[in-house]
Amino acid sequence: MNKPEENRMSGEKAVIRAVCISEKKGEQKHPVEKVQLRKETGIVGDAHAGNWHRQVSLLAQESVDRLQEKITIRLFPGAFAENILCDGITLCKLPVGTRLKIGSALCEVTQIGKECHADCAIRQQAGDCVMPREGIFAIVLEDGEAKAGDFVTVLDKRNE
Repeated sequence: MNKPEENRMSGEKAVIRAVCISEKKGEQKHPVEKVQLRKETGIVGDAHAGNWHRQVSLLAQESVDRLQEKITIRLFPGAFAENILCDGITLCKLPVGTRLKIGSALCEVTQIGKECHADCAIRQQAGDCVMPREGIFAIVLEDGEAKAGDFVTVLDKRNE
């Protein structure tokens, strides 16, 4: 039986503010018009694409805004190496196993947060990085595409 919170969060939506890629690992990403999400690969053209558990990274605009209030450098989409920047869902509260519709692609959350590597570009510039605490990662289960203005929709939670 579903917990009341699960029922409330199922169907919850966030608006995608930016879709971003980078050509090399360890770099900040840059916004692009749209991304192709491919099963067992992730985002086509992104340095982190591959058959592993962190194919797509997502970060909430709210997380970025909280840090922006504390620092003087201007934060832009992709600054935290996120592929999908969205607002409207507390992403880091979604459990591993949650199924998400990202644009037209079906994805599943595989990890909440990550260890920040020593030469993290944003940590060097801003003194902090929210990705280790509030970013989430997913794999692509069904191909699709996403662009700014599309939605991230919570479909269900599998592993609570």
